[in-house]
This record gives sequence, C-alpha cells and structure tokens, in this order.
Amino acid sequence: MKQLYNNYKDIVLYLFFGICTTLINVISYWIIAHLLNFSIMSSTILAWICAISFAYITNRKWVFHSTVNKRCDICKEIISFFMCRLITGLVDWTCMYILVKRLLFNDIFIKLNSNILVIVLNYIASKLFIFKKGKPNEAN
Repeated sequence: MKQLYNNYKDIVLYLFFGICTTLINVISYWIIAHLLNFSIMSSTILAWICAISFAYITNRKWVFHSTVNKRCDICKEIISFFMCRLITGLVDWTCMYILVKRLLFNDIFIKLNSNILVIVLNYIASKLFIFKKGKPNEAN
C-alpha cells in the first residue's frame, strides 16, 4: 500500500488539495451569492479568486514541489499559474452562465460538476506548463 501511495503521491495530493480548493470555491460562492446577495457572476469570480490563491500555495509547495526561489522566477510561476487558471476559470464561468443563468439549473450542482472538469484541466496544465521538472532555480 505504501508503494502504491509513493507511486501516486502527487496525484493523491493534487486530488486532496483539488477537493479542498473546490470546497473553498463552492463555500465562498455560497457565502457571497446567498448570504451577501451578490450576482451569480460576481460571486463566481470572487469565489474563484479565493480558491485559486489557495491552490497556488498548496500546488507549489506540496504537490509539484517547486524549487524556484528567485523572485523573478516565482513571479513567472505565479503569472503562469494564474493565466492557466484564468483559462480554466472561463470554463467554470461559462458553465455557470449558460447552465445556471440562462438554463436555470441548480447553481450548487453545476458549480460542483464544473469544478471536476476544471480540476482535471488544471492538473494537466500544472504538470505540463507551470511546475515542469527542471534544474533547481530554473524558470518553470
């Protein structure tokens, strides 16, 4: 069992933090939309910002074990991370807009399901583009 965990540690951690990120996204969305009475789209964007900030910290440190430590390299990494997340965020926003605002599906149900797709897309982008394995101190 330990060998299996070691082989898939990054994926297990990514899924764990992906679930945590999704919970932050959904709970933030619910608070902003239902308690603070913001619009669906404003709530979606603000919840996304909360979730992505959490995701960057956890992905950098515990999932992809980033070794960049130069300020300019970290800035590049952050920009790459947020740009990829912005692209996949458009998937979430499009789902919310079309399926909730226009077709009137349940907002929490759609939010949960669109986040599953987003998690998969984000893992691929992080693995291939943002936190690429390379020499220490090399820009990722």
